Amino acid sequence: MIELLKVSKWYGAHRVLSDCSATISRGEVVVICGPSGSGKSTLIKSVNGLEPVQSGQIVVNGVDVTAKAANLSQLRARVGMVFQHFELFPHLTVQRNLMLAQRNVLGRSRDEAADKARALLRRVGLGEHEDKYPSQLSGGQQQRVAIARALSMDPVAMLFDEPTSALDPEMVNEVLDVMSTLAQDGMTMLCVTHEMGFAKRVADRILFMDRGAIVEDDTREAFFDRPRSERAREFLSRILH
Repeated sequence: MIELLKVSKWYGAHRVLSDCSATISRGEVVVICGPSGSGKSTLIKSVNGLEPVQSGQIVVNGVDVTAKAANLSQLRARVGMVFQHFELFPHLTVQRNLMLAQRNVLGRSRDEAADKARALLRRVGLGEHEDKYPSQLSGGQQQRVAIARALSMDPVAMLFDEPTSALDPEMVNEVLDVMSTLAQDGMTMLCVTHEMGFAKRVADRILFMDRGAIVEDDTREAFFDRPRSERAREFLSRILH
């Protein structure tokens, strides 16, 4: 579903990604973790072309993201992205936030888009909030709306860039529970997160990054039980305790 081959990126003289290679299979859940500034968010944003890279190749569902002729708008319609901040339209109701791209990008009728929106809001536990505005919801509820909005486009994969980092601690689990359900339903997911409990529970594989490089690419069990690098062992000892 997603293939990264020797992906590198610079900001001026500063190299933020260094020969990153990985393969994410259809239905697989992969968590990217590592210290702040290690390149995690840059890497995941490069997957759908939000961050252009200077060298290497990225292929998503058969589309070469790094090709000059790549139709990135079409790709982004098929690859859902959930950010740290919710990016909801404040002047639209929750339901209309979910309907907008369905109608403008996918060409669905008003009734079809509305039915899809209602079904997805029920799926994330927000069926009774469809007529509210984002400002009337908690942070956790807004993030669940953002997930439902991404799902409304029928994505082939979902990208999550630290989706709980802007939330109060008591709101984190309600978002992670929705993500866990998506994983159980077989959605291909690539997630940047510091929530190691979520990674232990849901991830098939862990990519551990440091200084722009993928230092470890291993199964969940191997990473948590037998990390190979000293840097990963140090990271886990700090974040798990």
